[in-house]
Amino acid sequence: MTRLFNDPSEFAEDQLEGFADLYSDRLAAVPGGVVSHPPREPQVAVVVLGGSGHYPAFAGLVGPGLASGAVVGNIFTSPSAAHIYSVAKAADQGRGVVLSFGNYAGDTMNSGIAAQMLRAEGIDTRIVVVTDDVASDPEHGQRRGIAGDFAVFKALGAAAAEGRDLDDVERLGELANRRTRTLGVAFSGCTMPGAESPLFEVAEGQMGVGLGIHGEPGIRDEARPSAERLGTLMVQALLRDLPEGPGRRVGVILNGLGTTKYEELFLLYRTVAPLLREAGCEIVEPEVGEIVTSLDMGGVSLTLLWLDDELEPLWTADAYAAAYRKQRAPLGSLEDEYRGPEASAAADDVVEASPAPGSSRPRCAPRPGRSPS
Repeated sequence: MTRLFNDPSEFAEDQLEGFADLYSDRLAAVPGGVVSHPPREPQVAVVVLGGSGHYPAFAGLVGPGLASGAVVGNIFTSPSAAHIYSVAKAADQGRGVVLSFGNYAGDTMNSGIAAQMLRAEGIDTRIVVVTDDVASDPEHGQRRGIAGDFAVFKALGAAAAEGRDLDDVERLGELANRRTRTLGVAFSGCTMPGAESPLFEVAEGQMGVGLGIHGEPGIRDEARPSAERLGTLMVQALLRDLPEGPGRRVGVILNGLGTTKYEELFLLYRTVAPLLREAGCEIVEPEVGEIVTSLDMGGVSLTLLWLDDELEPLWTADAYAAAYRKQRAPLGSLEDEYRGPEASAAADDVVEASPAPGSSRPRCAPRPGRSPS
């Protein structure tokens, strides 16, 4: 339950005002959202957008190497065309704008209107829609956008930071979207500020497989499993929905939806990572934590971004936003691995953790001469 608020109807505006004050050293509030302080060299402006209630998405992803601006609607509500126009115009640096968001009707409609307004003023504006949710539709282009938003935003932001032109930034964002897949599960619903009951519910002891971040219908409900069984379910589902020519290198996002503890996510990753490696995948700089949430919803999602020679440098590039920081320089002072003293305890005295799962699973991509098992 969301317990802290003043007027529930003004929750989104009030929290954004506090956020903008907190991070005023790097971003500024404008009507409808926030924009980053401009870089010294102009670049394509990547503007991400969606309703409130999903932090770190969307405002928390504004900063160097990620978004130039974020448009923030009311809770779970698409921002208006006027606000999208306002933020995009404020973020524009003379090299064009890319609007990016998850595939929801209101976001799509209002972004289309705003893009027309911007183009009428001479601001070249493109739209990249995220469609990563494998549970929402068998056709990739019709799917909802959930935690895979981050994979696409990261590619767009890194490409813009490299100084690429508008055509190239748009192309790489579309490529990232085509190669991103997500499956989410919910353990409990979320409660709007001021509400006495959840917006949607999951039966006690059950899990909604594919349930959307706003309560949209999923695939099915089933008994909530152990972490090992859940990790197996998620990995197998995503390995059955590979993009064309996936390769073996993959960016991984294990995302908490609001009330799932980090320790639970670490526990789940302990199952996910070995299963991916067993399937022949090479995991590249995985992310585990809260990236795209849904207020106080209980649940997790697993995202796989299938990397290629163009996407991998964008996935691993530095970024510095309020809620996400990736910096390679501090790690340069460390050795590649720990080389400590040899263990002195007798083998019989060591208590090991329960074994990580291991059995025949779907593979990332066919081995030479073989098809996926």
